[in-house]
Amino acid sequence: MKVTSITTLGELKRSGYKPLSIKDELRKNLIHTLRNSHNPFEGILGYQDTVIPDIQTAILSRHNIILLGLRGQAKTKIARMLINLLDEFIPVVAGSELNDDPLAPLSKSAKDLIAEQGDEASITWIHRTERYTEKLATPDVSVADLIGDVDPIKAATLKLPYSDERVIHFGLIPRSHRSIFVINELPDLQARIQVALFNILQENDIQIRGFKIRLPLDIQFVFTANPEDYTNRGSIVTPLKDRIGSQILTHYPKSVEISREITRQESNLTKEQCNSIIRHELLENLIEQIAFEARQSEYIDAKSGVSARLTISAYENLVSTAERRMIINNEKETNLRIADIYGIVPSITGKIELVYEGEQEGPSKVAYILIGKAVKTLFQDYFPSPEKSKKNHENNIYQQIINWFSKGNVIDILSNVPEKEYEATLKSVPGLKELVKKFQPKADEKSQLLLMEFVLHGLAEYSMLSKFKLENGVQFKDMLSSMFTMSNDEDDQNITGTDDFYR
Repeated sequence: MKVTSITTLGELKRSGYKPLSIKDELRKNLIHTLRNSHNPFEGILGYQDTVIPDIQTAILSRHNIILLGLRGQAKTKIARMLINLLDEFIPVVAGSELNDDPLAPLSKSAKDLIAEQGDEASITWIHRTERYTEKLATPDVSVADLIGDVDPIKAATLKLPYSDERVIHFGLIPRSHRSIFVINELPDLQARIQVALFNILQENDIQIRGFKIRLPLDIQFVFTANPEDYTNRGSIVTPLKDRIGSQILTHYPKSVEISREITRQESNLTKEQCNSIIRHELLENLIEQIAFEARQSEYIDAKSGVSARLTISAYENLVSTAERRMIINNEKETNLRIADIYGIVPSITGKIELVYEGEQEGPSKVAYILIGKAVKTLFQDYFPSPEKSKKNHENNIYQQIINWFSKGNVIDILSNVPEKEYEATLKSVPGLKELVKKFQPKADEKSQLLLMEFVLHGLAEYSMLSKFKLENGVQFKDMLSSMFTMSNDEDDQNITGTDDFYR
């Protein structure tokens, strides 16, 4: 018999149902999942050896939890996935506003109903998804929102004093009885509101308009906070922090591989984009490396963090940049190009907090610097170091390419040119294709073109070529000649990642 077919208190008693507190319920189900090697946090990547074990320990300890970390570290996503550790259904007194347990009613209305109807009292069943409440802490949140207030109209209608529980309009927390209650960005909650949570966390008392009410609320509290908020917008008052059992620190992905998996999982590409845009791991790695460079950049506020949403948005923009070109040229499919990476600049500029030095440079220029540094970092994963080759004058593997540009040759890689023109432009550089074949022999023809372009961008980052931003693409030319002939306007368009070119 399905438990949801039980509709009266008497049937529930005869079924052998035994209520559990929500913390014991979470603990019981976590033990079951651990013993059966199930993962209730499916899709949370990079935390298998750090954050997830700490959360599991906190649940086994039946603690309230605070997740402390910079933005974009999956804090809210983790909190929402805790419902996977709840029972699928639990019984409540029909019509109760506080999710009253039929065997241990909390509200006066539920107690009166059971006293009046006995075993014939109706019960209903609520699904685990209905046992999750989330509130974003903002300065305008009031005690009435969270805990409740006296309803004067109800008091007048029922002719009851304000001290009577029946005239209280309960807030979000009492209505989350037997549920998970999440407060996001806890430091944004005013100190006086945080104080109102003290007794709920410790003694299960709530106070409304000076009337103390004893309500043994059964709630699993989860809080999230950004350490930067402690100084920027507010702080967590010490007595409240002391009442939270476990503080768990989150972090950004520790490797490009994990970061790439997260981006692939979270990016929202259409079916048409997946089928028509040929993607290469090099560009996926480049996107992730940009975020790693940003987290170490002297231009960006490290305390503010660089959200994982940057790489997700950047990846979507990268694919859309190529898709736009494909549509314009009426092509059925296209390959991502290195130059497409400049289409992600809007995804970067809106997601980084600049320090004073960064503000002086400007967000767009900082974005180009980050792209350049990412190219430079990844270049040696695919080709030999240009710096070492430069020192070896007799066997500089890049010399043929550099010599061709030193003769005054220039190439433009334009954003919207068709695939054939793009291919012809790259193949016009002597030695470029042979270099790629030598060091990336397994690359197919389309990947070869991408790697050929990557060589040009890499040589520019190592100051062996000059790279300029055009209105609709990039231009490569000889380094020395461009240094002597560069005008002020051209200097502004130089997008080589080397910092010297920005000063």
